[in-house]
Amino acid sequence: MTDPTRLPADGLFVGRARTSEASHPLVVTVRDGEVIDITSSAAPTMRDLCELKDPAGHVRSAKGKAIGALEDIAANSFATKRDAKKPILLSPVDLQAVKASGVTFVVSLLERVIEEQARGSAEKADAIRADIAGLIGHDLSKLKPGSPEAMEIKAKLIQRGAWSQYLEVGIGPDAEIFTKCQPMASVGFGADVGLHPVSTWNNPEPEIAMIADSSGRIVGATLGNDVNLRDVEGRSALLLGKAKDNNASAALGPFIRLFDETFSIADVKRATVRLSVEGEDGFSLEGASSMAEISRSPEELVKAALGPHHQYPDGLALYLGTMFVPSKDRGEKGKGFTHKVGDLVTISSEKLGALVNRVRLSPDCPHWTYGASHLMRDLARAGLI
Repeated sequence: MTDPTRLPADGLFVGRARTSEASHPLVVTVRDGEVIDITSSAAPTMRDLCELKDPAGHVRSAKGKAIGALEDIAANSFATKRDAKKPILLSPVDLQAVKASGVTFVVSLLERVIEEQARGSAEKADAIRADIAGLIGHDLSKLKPGSPEAMEIKAKLIQRGAWSQYLEVGIGPDAEIFTKCQPMASVGFGADVGLHPVSTWNNPEPEIAMIADSSGRIVGATLGNDVNLRDVEGRSALLLGKAKDNNASAALGPFIRLFDETFSIADVKRATVRLSVEGEDGFSLEGASSMAEISRSPEELVKAALGPHHQYPDGLALYLGTMFVPSKDRGEKGKGFTHKVGDLVTISSEKLGALVNRVRLSPDCPHWTYGASHLMRDLARAGLI
């Protein structure tokens, strides 16, 4: 058996796990292929660990107890194969706010404009895509938001009648920051990810998420799937909450890689994030996003979310956005890509491992029933707070 999380050997990784032996989730790390419980009164939650002055130093020196081999726990984390008596991985964040950035890659801006112009209709997307590309070209990779060149393209699109609120956040001065889900509501490696059943045009969004403490200090990074309903958001940007925040629609993991001498923000900026979708119908899709092409830096995006204008006392996880919006036809020509129940989605990056989830409808995914109040009570009973 090989580790499906694909963790590199040199990283300092932390996450959360659930075992039948403890009522509360465990804070864990990985050492020599073993998952180690390092939950303590100094760091009973991932939020507390990230608030420490030196999270990496704490994890290195923390004593702990092995709860099993990573490959076994990862394999048991898949909902279809799960043995309730054995440990599973959870989302690596707990009390942190879970936020997301939108339209952070100018090269994916056109797809957002197309969604809106198509009014949620996948059939119309190809014609609109060709029309707009003929007007302004395909390569927007060097465009800087707020620059004269960006304003010129914006003017051309307005002249064509393609004005969109996505243009404002994509090439204007202000980033889009929205709430992806509530604290404790994200799902982890192996979990089912959910689609609202009203959607017929949707996609995964492979992303890196920054992990920041309450002061805005970025302490590490993880992978994320910002599950998106293209038809719902395309009908109206005011439906963003319905398009983005549904049961099991926010996946993070497999672990947080803490910043240390082997991994820094520079590695995030150089990363390639890869996506693969394997359908039960034999359909397959692959794509990638290069973080080098992001139009707003991770630091800029964190500052847009957290600062004097808005505080997060438990810190936050912030999805950074994606440049890859799948448009490969699945079935009838011109209708593009959409998920089918049973799709296996893998999001990976060399220094962060792989996040793997299977797609279901949100009502059919395990319902979110364990919140912050349950966590606090269970930690108190265990004498950890």
